[in-house]
Amino acid sequence: MASGGTLLFIFTALCVTAVKSLFLKVECKAENVGHFGQQSLLECVVKTSTDITDPTIHAVAWKKLTSTEDEGDLVLGFNRGKWGRPKRGYRFAEPSWDEKNMNVSLLITNTAVADDGYYKCMVITDSGDDRMVTTLKVQARYSVLTVHSIPEKIVPNSDSTLICESHGGYPKGTLRWFDEEKHEWTKSSEMEATQSDDGLFQLTSRLSLLRGSTFPKYTCAVFNASGGKEDEFTFETNIPPPSLHGSEEGQGSNTVGISKIVVPLVVIGSLMVGLLCVLLIYRWRSQLRLIDFHLSPQPVKADGHTSPSLVLLEVSCCLKGVFPSHCRQSAYS
Repeated sequence: MASGGTLLFIFTALCVTAVKSLFLKVECKAENVGHFGQQSLLECVVKTSTDITDPTIHAVAWKKLTSTEDEGDLVLGFNRGKWGRPKRGYRFAEPSWDEKNMNVSLLITNTAVADDGYYKCMVITDSGDDRMVTTLKVQARYSVLTVHSIPEKIVPNSDSTLICESHGGYPKGTLRWFDEEKHEWTKSSEMEATQSDDGLFQLTSRLSLLRGSTFPKYTCAVFNASGGKEDEFTFETNIPPPSLHGSEEGQGSNTVGISKIVVPLVVIGSLMVGLLCVLLIYRWRSQLRLIDFHLSPQPVKADGHTSPSLVLLEVSCCLKGVFPSHCRQSAYS
């Protein structure tokens, strides 16, 4: 097996001197999707015109590019029956591939984030040569969401924070917040995205909950770079809706206001009733003083003793303005 450097030099010289043929074309799928940790296939085949029979491939080279204009690094090569030393994890899709096989697709056995990007496939045959650029989009699904609060138990009428986390995804996604009425609160949150050594992202979002405006439930959802929702988690704060907060506070304030009005009225009313009673008693006693009378002769029974009942009767007559002959008015008005 030829060394990688020698094979690369020979292949580069062949690519420079080769003439593009109108009878041969390399056709590749423009965009390929690969999943992190799994196999990825970059599909390319050599197409020839009907004038060409039994074509033979002299050389194939797969290069990883940093841009469409870049020459790139060789990841898999074949030149006139000799194999270059491929980079780990790269090989032809068909294990028994040979120079008569027009399927030159590239297989990546264990896809990593670093494999994302542009690739160039160059083919030289006995009938001409061609090249084509294709892309690999690496994706990794985000993990199941976790949500917790600070403090651990949310107290009504106090500030708190919800923290939502998801990791192991690629490309960079987003975390979004919704209340139980599906209203979005993402603009009130702060999200941080950090990338680990393997290129995967960890997303962390913090949503501040202000006193008096906290809902009973919040849902955190993770969306991938394409806008697709991958997972969601609903967190219950066990706090009544803000509308109920307001009504309870309103009822409380109304009760306090009513109490402030009713209590003084009750006190004032009690004082007025008491004062009225005093005035009535005073008036009654004043009337008693205005009528000074005595009974002459004193009403007596047949046995000669004074009768209290007769005295009361006479007093009543005097108070009503009826003055018997034995009742003396000293003052009247």
